Amino acid sequence: MSEMGALEGVRVVDAGLLVQGPQAALMLADFGADVIKVELPGFGDQARWIPLSANDLRTPYYEACNRGKRSVTIDLRVPEGREAFLDLVDTADVVISNFKPGTLDDWGLGYDVVAERNPRVVYATGSTFGPEGPDATLEGADLAGQAAGGLISTTGIDGGPLTPVGVTIADHTASQNMVAGILAALLARERTGQGQQVDVSLLGGQVYAQASEYTAFLMTGQVPGRANRGHPLLPMAYGILPTADGYLALVGVLPDRREAFYSAVGCPELAEDPRFQGMMFTTEARLELFELLAEYFPRATTDQWVERLRAIGVRCAPVDDYARASENPQVTINGYLTEVDHPAGGTARVVGSPIRLSDTPARPSAAAPELGQHTEEVLLELGYDWDRIAALREAGAI
Repeated sequence: MSEMGALEGVRVVDAGLLVQGPQAALMLADFGADVIKVELPGFGDQARWIPLSANDLRTPYYEACNRGKRSVTIDLRVPEGREAFLDLVDTADVVISNFKPGTLDDWGLGYDVVAERNPRVVYATGSTFGPEGPDATLEGADLAGQAAGGLISTTGIDGGPLTPVGVTIADHTASQNMVAGILAALLARERTGQGQQVDVSLLGGQVYAQASEYTAFLMTGQVPGRANRGHPLLPMAYGILPTADGYLALVGVLPDRREAFYSAVGCPELAEDPRFQGMMFTTEARLELFELLAEYFPRATTDQWVERLRAIGVRCAPVDDYARASENPQVTINGYLTEVDHPAGGTARVVGSPIRLSDTPARPSAAAPELGQHTEEVLLELGYDWDRIAALREAGAI
């Protein structure tokens, strides 16, 4: 196994905010890139201002998305800050931002300006609604992506209230799309010697994440509808059932397992019920089946059902919250949550990489930087002397 990361020697300038841009840069950092986070002096990334509570000022969004980076404070709005940023970009392979479209252009830091100075740069931008069209310049956040992309319309049960997904899933999806675009552009640069602009959005990511469901709509003109504890395109024994102490996800029952399944549940007669034959039922039959099954599953705990059903080859999983999932051996053994050394001493448990490389694995860091912690260090690396750094500070540029 190599001691070098897959992206060793790649420099990333991360001017992102909150989740979309910073989480993309985080994945690059985990794979060995030198990520320099550029933040507004005295304020920083907005994620620094979303604490756990009024009494606990730790910031999970900032910590989660900025581990292993170096923080530099530069005000991109002032001429001196603009020049310092361009000097930094001259050394970069990748630039990341997710300001409102047009913001960096207004500050004289758009792709054309940056690429003229550094033609090899991969310039990745993220937005809410995409770079073109009537909503291109609108600001938004994760909830807007979930809403406009159609995801929220699929949640819950017919007749009940809609709800967003309880995580920043639109931001996360856009972040992963940004990583994919950056890596593709870096690979293309190996052939052409030229960088290029990469653009992703919350809206685009949500549409792409629902490609199968959108394709069903495009084929039929019919909106698939809401999850109804399962999936609108999968009218089979596929969905969520209540147990004595929680919930179980039943992930389909193959025909050769059907008799054993109904016997294990305690309703063997359903194996011959004409409503529930074949792989696919009618939507109405699926709802009827789950109403019947809901009478039996509360008779045992989730863990008991998992043991019984897996023993007969029926696919299922417990519906775990974060506390239970964090203790799941599959989560810990595979490094999805992992323990790493903390620079302040001791260890910290953090979210690890979901991607495993056999020779150049990801190496997550434990801590995010303090605001401006590495400003002088990075400027000195660029060849600035102490007098010039003092002048930048005097001008309010850093």
